[in-house]
Amino acid sequence: MRLSHSCGMAAATALLALATATATPATAATPGGKDTNFLQAIHQSNLAEIAAGQDARTHATTACVKRVAAVLVRDHTKLDAQGRMLARNKGVSLPAAPTAAQQRQLAAVKAHAGTSAYDPAWLKAQAEGHTQALKLIDNEISSGTDAKVRAAARAARPIVAEHLAMVRGGVCHA
Repeated sequence: MRLSHSCGMAAATALLALATATATPATAATPGGKDTNFLQAIHQSNLAEIAAGQDARTHATTACVKRVAAVLVRDHTKLDAQGRMLARNKGVSLPAAPTAAQQRQLAAVKAHAGTSAYDPAWLKAQAEGHTQALKLIDNEISSGTDAKVRAAARAARPIVAEHLAMVRGGVCHA
């Protein structure tokens, strides 16, 4: 299983691009509404993925799902730290928690803790969450107006796409 190496390489590449994108003074112009909305929504997506990954590390019934969860926590924590830095440099305030829908989805998965239904429910929720994140990213790449925010989206895309492949069955068959 090339889980750690390929995700690690993709994360390192994305972080390098994000670090370059965030190396601007705090006086940079605030991005337009579309870019601001992207930074806020992707931050909430990262928060949701981190929370779900932490929960799966505790409640998953298979070692594979626990390994995937650890990768998601690691990668989304790194991506979120860089996204927060970019938002701060751009003067964009970020929400403190995932959306209500994301919180409800995690609660629904948590309801299966301790049962054989947990892992399939978690993988399905992660597939849905990563599909939505890719839509956000692709929309930002194609129509965002801030070059640094678009660069960050481009850098994050391969990581999120790899996560989606993992949870759709490319790694675990729960």
